[in-house]
Amino acid sequence: MITVGAFRDGGVKEYRPDDTIASYSSKGPSLLDQVAKPDLAAPGNLVVARMDLDAELEELYPENEVQLEPKGSPFFRLSGTSMATPVVAGAAALLLQKDPSLTPDEVKARLMKTAWKGYVATTSIYDSKTKKSYNLQHDVFTVGAGLIDIAAALASSEKIGATKSALSPRAVIQNGTVSLTSSYPNITGANVVWGTNVVWGTNVVWGTNVIQGSNVVWGSNVVWGSNTTAGFNVVWGSNAPFSEALMANGDN
Repeated sequence: MITVGAFRDGGVKEYRPDDTIASYSSKGPSLLDQVAKPDLAAPGNLVVARMDLDAELEELYPENEVQLEPKGSPFFRLSGTSMATPVVAGAAALLLQKDPSLTPDEVKARLMKTAWKGYVATTSIYDSKTKKSYNLQHDVFTVGAGLIDIAAALASSEKIGATKSALSPRAVIQNGTVSLTSSYPNITGANVVWGTNVVWGTNVVWGTNVIQGSNVVWGSNVVWGSNTTAGFNVVWGSNAPFSEALMANGDN
C-alpha cells in the first residue's frame, strides 16, 4: 500500500522549490498503529481531468468545468489527495510496463527512493479566501519521501529482491524524541528495505530535510512543537482529541 499526500504548484513553471504541500493534505502518523504517512506526495491541486458527464459534481460546481481545445468531452478541475493518488497509480503502471518483473514492494520502494527531496523544511502560504497565512512544515509526516519524480523512477534500475518488504515504518516516541522503526508488534522477522540498519537506510529514502539519522528532525519538539494547542499532546498525549484528519491522508 502507498499513501499519498497532495502538493500544490507554486506557479513558476518547471520550478519545484516553490511547490508546497496542500493545506488539505492530512498529516501522519496513523492513529491506531502510528505508521508514518504519507509515503510520498504528488500534484493534487487544481488538477484538470476528464469528467463523467453524469457526475453530480458537474451540477454542484459548474464553474469547475474546463473546455480544452479541440473541443470534445468536457474536463473538470478538482483538488484533493484523491487527485494526487491517480498520479502515483499511473507512475506505478509505467514502471510495470517498463519492467513487468517488479514486485509491488519494489515499485513502492523505487518511487519513494527517487522522489524529489529538494523542498524547503518550512514555508508559509497565504490563503486569499480566508485572508490568512499558514506555516507549513515539509516533514516525514507531511510529504513522506518527497514529491514523486516519475522520470527518475523510470530511469532507476535498482531492485530490492522479492523477499524484501517495503512496509512503511512506525513512529515511536521515547524520552520526548520521535524516531522511526521497522518493528511491528504483530509482525516478526520482517525483512524490510529501510530502517536504521537495513538496505537503504532512512536518509536515502526520506532525505536529510525530514530525517536526521533515525530521528525526526524536530527531535523533542516533534513535528508540531510541544507548546502549542496543535502540538505534541495532540499526536502523542494520553488525552489527545484525535480527529479523522490524523487518521488518514484525506481532504480534511
